[in-house]
Amino acid sequence: MNEEKMHLINKIFNNETIRTIWDKDQEKYFISVVDIVSVVSESNNPQTYWRVLKKRLKDEGNETVTNCNALKLKAKDGKYRMTDVVDIEGMFRIIESIPSKNAEPIKEWLAKLGSERIDETFDPSLAVQRSIDLYRVKGYDEKWISKRIKSIQDRKGLTDVWKDGGITESKEYAILTNEIYKEWSGMTAKEYKHFKGLRKESLRDNMSDIEVALADLGEFATREIAKKKKPKGLTENIEVAKRGGKIASNAREDLENEIGESVVSSNNALNYKYIDAKEIEMK
Repeated sequence: MNEEKMHLINKIFNNETIRTIWDKDQEKYFISVVDIVSVVSESNNPQTYWRVLKKRLKDEGNETVTNCNALKLKAKDGKYRMTDVVDIEGMFRIIESIPSKNAEPIKEWLAKLGSERIDETFDPSLAVQRSIDLYRVKGYDEKWISKRIKSIQDRKGLTDVWKDGGITESKEYAILTNEIYKEWSGMTAKEYKHFKGLRKESLRDNMSDIEVALADLGEFATREIAKKKKPKGLTENIEVAKRGGKIASNAREDLENEIGESVVSSNNALNYKYIDAKEIEMK
């Protein structure tokens, strides 16, 4: 499992948080086993319950347990621990091994979770609404959400122009994006994320409204210049990206001269605190 292509999406079942991971490569959900076991079994110690059940299923040769993956997820106490996860199909099989009145409701919940992506294929607006709902759950205000959704749409306009200019590889899109960022912020996207103390979280989701505006301006300018100049290939598009980023850089400089301070901040939108892996192991 490629953790770089995974996104943690906490889902709620009967007021209980179920840690759920979306794998972009496999296009499927993976769910924290112990979270489901806790709901289904109503055990006071779901970790122990799952450990005993896991051993029994493994001894029986259960393939679901054999193919069970582990990811480092944030627990209720704020610490990160290796946590068993399985896909929806595997979770159904585990639930069948737990005698409980809660089995059917959680199965229905899982079935609905699995249908989300199928429904979105036929009605893409559902994906947009799901994103809005997720931002609300995370605590973003409505004004910020509205701007973020619009910036996603605007970004698509830029990538379409790049595509017309012969840019097709994801690596090339990343290179061009970095050129824009470097011009106005002085950092690549990776360096910017590190500056804000982020790991896998979205950089745009953790920018202030001013930072988002500058990022958008750099991309708007790049898009409009590319429409006029029609650059072909990576080299020509890099030059245009730098020019677009420079326009945002000029706007940043003008604003900072007026207010007397930098608008590029190490803060992130929801005060997320980065925890180093070594620190996690020490706790």
